[in-house]
Amino acid sequence: MNTPELLSGGRIVTPEGVLDRGWVRLSGTTIREVGLGEPDPTGPAFDLAGRWLVPGFIDLHCHGGGGGSFTSLDPAQAVDAVRAHRAHGTTTLQASLVSAPLPDLAKQIGALAELVTDGLLAGIHLEGPFLSSARCGAHDPAVLRPPDRDSVRGLLDAGAGAVRMVTLAPELPGSLDAVRDLVDAGVIAAVGHTDAVLDEVVPAVEAGATVATHLFNAMRPLHHREPGPIGVLLDDERVTVELICDLVHLHPTVAKLAASHAGTERTVLVTDAISATEAGDGSYELGKLPITVVDGEARLADGSLAGSTLTMDVAFRNLVEVCGLSVPEAVAAASTRPAALLGAADRVGAIRPGLAADLVVLDEDLRLEGVLKDGSWAVRPG
Repeated sequence: MNTPELLSGGRIVTPEGVLDRGWVRLSGTTIREVGLGEPDPTGPAFDLAGRWLVPGFIDLHCHGGGGGSFTSLDPAQAVDAVRAHRAHGTTTLQASLVSAPLPDLAKQIGALAELVTDGLLAGIHLEGPFLSSARCGAHDPAVLRPPDRDSVRGLLDAGAGAVRMVTLAPELPGSLDAVRDLVDAGVIAAVGHTDAVLDEVVPAVEAGATVATHLFNAMRPLHHREPGPIGVLLDDERVTVELICDLVHLHPTVAKLAASHAGTERTVLVTDAISATEAGDGSYELGKLPITVVDGEARLADGSLAGSTLTMDVAFRNLVEVCGLSVPEAVAAASTRPAALLGAADRVGAIRPGLAADLVVLDEDLRLEGVLKDGSWAVRPG
């Protein structure tokens, strides 16, 4: 049974709340009905037996997985990355590119654009090259540059609409014009990899920046007399904050404080995963920089973190079991809010009639047991 028509007897997390002993009826690739109690058992059915049923996860910030990198010009590597993350519940994925010379980035964007058109990817996120050299993290400082208008427009044109998000440092010359141009083009402007002070961040938000790229990581720390980017981005109701909840990038207390303050309308979980995800420890590259992965932690030679090997199911479980948020709050961060950011809330991100049948089955310990993509099992519960 690869395409069930009914999933019943589970804890269904819907926008209205949790349905205990609820059911979901599918019609092909979409959700047809959601209900409580005993459904009419017509058609192929699957008994959830008390398991959780949540919407498919949506990852807005991912560099690769399964040995595949989105910086490669080989579409097969992108397919490998999508497959690796789908096995962990990510049914909608945006590909992130790292800083590189503009001609190289344009080629990478062009190679991924067709996969966006085909629906394999939800879009392309440019994490650079418009970043601060003081907070470059695992980005080559030699290729970083200010976001002049011609450069920004050239990269957007290379994607022909496939570029959906761009991260930049607001203290760089030209950044405010870049934010305005991105917003005018329908692209999400994100603030990240920044050494900006408060007075440099506020104008970027006023200009239309609406996302904090992996809040806390690769940005000036919060200080009680100079709140900097963290204070502005976390406290401004217009900004959604990304959290890498692998318990390496963020201490659980920090993740809980941020998610509790931002709330379900402004918190998204991301992986920032690299090609090493689901590929094991060893030597890898992020862009052109050598990375070593030991015990699942990806680092540069100087010990700096260089992305993660996180998957969304683990991030989801960590947010609930370690950071203390509820399952519905975690659903909002892993599915509902990222769908809204992508402008895709009418297609994905919730268990509601008319939306895509992208669903994840979790056991009582929130460990993944099954994944449905467009109504077919990508991972079938045993």
